[in-house]
Amino acid sequence: MNNRRFARTAGWLVLPCLVAAGVLAWYVTRQPASPFEQTQSVDAALVSRGEYVARLSDCVACHSLPGKTPFAGGLEMATPLGAIHATNITPDREHGIGGYTLTDFDRAVRHGVTPDGRRLYPAMPYPSYVKLSDDDIRALYAFFMKGVQPASEPNIPSDIPWPLNLRWPIALWNGVFAPSTPYANKPAQDALWNRGAYIVQGPGHCGSCHTPRGLAFNEKALDESGAPFLAGALLDGWYAPSLRQDPNTGLGRWSEPQIVQFLKTGRNAHAVVYGSMTEAFNNSTQFMQDDDLGAIARYLKSLPGDPQRDGTPWQYQPATASTGPGAHTYATRCASCHGLDGKGQPEWMPPLAGATSALAKESASAINITLNGSQRVVAAGVPDAYRMPAFREQLSDQEIADVLSYMRSTWGNNGGAVDAKAVGKLRGHTDPASSSPIILHMR
Repeated sequence: MNNRRFARTAGWLVLPCLVAAGVLAWYVTRQPASPFEQTQSVDAALVSRGEYVARLSDCVACHSLPGKTPFAGGLEMATPLGAIHATNITPDREHGIGGYTLTDFDRAVRHGVTPDGRRLYPAMPYPSYVKLSDDDIRALYAFFMKGVQPASEPNIPSDIPWPLNLRWPIALWNGVFAPSTPYANKPAQDALWNRGAYIVQGPGHCGSCHTPRGLAFNEKALDESGAPFLAGALLDGWYAPSLRQDPNTGLGRWSEPQIVQFLKTGRNAHAVVYGSMTEAFNNSTQFMQDDDLGAIARYLKSLPGDPQRDGTPWQYQPATASTGPGAHTYATRCASCHGLDGKGQPEWMPPLAGATSALAKESASAINITLNGSQRVVAAGVPDAYRMPAFREQLSDQEIADVLSYMRSTWGNNGGAVDAKAVGKLRGHTDPASSSPIILHMR
């Protein structure tokens, strides 16, 4: 009797488990819907438009390596699970995307699903690219198929071990964290604001670096409806600062023209591009149309800051006499460029007084650039004559910690002291910046 009851109970349990397994199998293997036909007519104007969309989207930064054919892949990207490598997205039919239809391309770019149903890791920013318009996807496809040189460059497998390398759970992650529809204009906002929101949230994928992430490595917010959106985040040894109206760690002291100038020329009175932003500038933002830069500035200036997070707005305070080790190192190593008063030589040598890296609680950017220096900034084809040198061979961990602690506590800066152990950690996980700029010509 007990055996029968057990068998009957087990039978009732097996049925819903099979149904659930079937639903799960369908969900993780289904192909997202696409609005496109399999073919489209392509002309030179569409290819040119697609090249501009590729610049907006900064595709070249992740899918290219110096000295290699643009978009041939190979760039190693560290993740908490292991290293992955950007893939070949040239129209090569064997190793690239030459066999993709427009529908295949759309599903890969906007939903992270390859033609064979494999899920892409969200290091590919499809949670942002899903907001691309249909017209921009058509143009982008035309550019990659007709405007990019094919490269017979094999893809490099990822280093993520089993079972963490299983792709089907990404479908569940997408269902929870990734949007599924293109950007829709906000009727309450004007055309300039909406264009800026579209670029920042979609092709520009600014949130991939500047928005903090949750425990599941998801961006905590994907648009202005969430307070964490573009509020600053630690990523790959750099602190990507707030792009909101935070007066200390964000853009609260920047005007719209200053934001445009920074994106167009790589510098303004407040800062010079460095870290990962150098590559974004060298290969993307400086190529944007002035109207689009103005739209970005308008949108970013509309994002309120958080006074509770950012504290009292920074005000300059003259330095008092100091004889500590950090002050001495600053006077002998840093002052010739950045000034004893910390004001730099705008717009060439950026000020350290009021710099985001001196006000943010995260010290990674200040440590990283002091250890490794900066990449060459190239504006309008002209390499910058000035760059931050690397001090990893000249200064010890303690000396770097001391000089940064001085810099982050002087001239009204209040970022806090830097620990020598934090310097040592980044020393072991980072490399000196190359003096050769990474500038890639798409065609």
